[in-house]
Amino acid sequence: MTAAPPGARVSVRGWGWRHAGRRAPALSDVSLELSPGERVLLLGPSGSGKSTLLQALAGVLGGEEEGEASGELLVDGAPPRAGTAGLVLQDPDSQVVLARVGDDVAFPQENLGVPREEIWRRVPEALESVGLDLQLGHPTSSLSGGQKQRLALAGALAMRSRMLLLDEPTANLDPVGVGEVRDAVARAVAASGATLIVVEHRVAVWRDLVDRVIVLDERGVVVADGSTEAVLERRGAELARSGVWVPGHPPSHPRREPTIGGMLLEARGLAVGRHPFASRTPQVAASGLDLAVHAGEAIAVTGPNGAGKSTMALTLAGLLASVEGEVRASPALSSPRGSDPARWRSRELLPRIGMVFQEPEHQFVASTVRSELEVGPRALGLGRAEIDSRVDGLLERLRLHRLADANPFTLSGGEQRRLSVATALATRPRILILDEPTFGQDSRTWEQLVALLAEQLDGGTAIVAVSHDREFVAALADRELSLLAAEVTP
Repeated sequence: MTAAPPGARVSVRGWGWRHAGRRAPALSDVSLELSPGERVLLLGPSGSGKSTLLQALAGVLGGEEEGEASGELLVDGAPPRAGTAGLVLQDPDSQVVLARVGDDVAFPQENLGVPREEIWRRVPEALESVGLDLQLGHPTSSLSGGQKQRLALAGALAMRSRMLLLDEPTANLDPVGVGEVRDAVARAVAASGATLIVVEHRVAVWRDLVDRVIVLDERGVVVADGSTEAVLERRGAELARSGVWVPGHPPSHPRREPTIGGMLLEARGLAVGRHPFASRTPQVAASGLDLAVHAGEAIAVTGPNGAGKSTMALTLAGLLASVEGEVRASPALSSPRGSDPARWRSRELLPRIGMVFQEPEHQFVASTVRSELEVGPRALGLGRAEIDSRVDGLLERLRLHRLADANPFTLSGGEQRRLSVATALATRPRILILDEPTFGQDSRTWEQLVALLAEQLDGGTAIVAVSHDREFVAALADRELSLLAAEVTP
């Protein structure tokens, strides 16, 4: 392996950032010094500015039209430049640039002027290191969310930069993938000496790899900074109360006694898939699926990345047509257009089946959080008083009230996830289809989200949730469908 330069030195003094159109700053008066080669875990509640700080260090935060910076932020004594740090964003879909897997990993190296022969030696090494076992010509458009996350990390590792910045790099990965990614990062920083900063809500994955922990509070102020032992063990209880996922301090969740009602939706002999670009033949992601969804029941859909979980969710929600078999609504749920949700119009879907996409920003259409929540109820023709009641209640329950006037695209990943769940709840559908509903949540917002979904179940709403979050599955699921085995188990 070619020797890489030593790690970068980071100096942040009194630095802050205020997003355009946001009343409160995302970060306030941050000061810290990182020596070359340090390995840092950056923690804090959802919306505390962790992703903003990483983007600033990578030189991709944006210009004056996106916000206003204060203070000083330097990497190796100079303002950071875009393209010089290995960066994995919270939304890996936004980092996919080219149509083929190999080309996408090669792209950032080309921007750095790495010789062609060296690029194509690094590309397969990087893909193998993150467990992405695909041909170099495999289309990126057919990757699952978890596979895109691995692809983004492979591209960052292949750059062999002096600084590696990872924003929740394991959030959408299956358990095997979490271990592979963590080990790949450990090998990369050991070989290169790169400075590492990882943003992650789940501490246990990274605590043995890092040597320093920095914690931001909900105002974006540094409230703890020290060794792993000093921060996590001596202040563990305090941090857990603030929303940090500290090992040994599990979140609480309601104890349910489920009451299962009548069948609402049924899939028989179902094969699901999507059409690759410029192809009329669908690529089958999963087949042989049988599933009945009942009122008041929560079904967790689990399995490895790429098994077809998200494709199945979109098919059950009526947003993709089945490749084979059928999805059929019960008479109690059917619309005037019949029992197949794929034939229903959007206004017919809204009160029947609500869908939360894996990528929250893919479903935002309005310019403020409040107006985003009003879209569905308005489409249903609800009155002003009812719309306000629903929207205000959801803003309060999901800790979005202070962001009511913010643009959805300026929210943190965790805030966007809660907003996307809220938009589905606003139309009060009979069935909720959720794809990774707890992504990006601190332990407090996780508790609030789980409690709200438990209330929906108690009220007779059915939930089908794609999730790698075992705590979420244990808290809510009445049944688990593993697409790896394609069978439902109690």
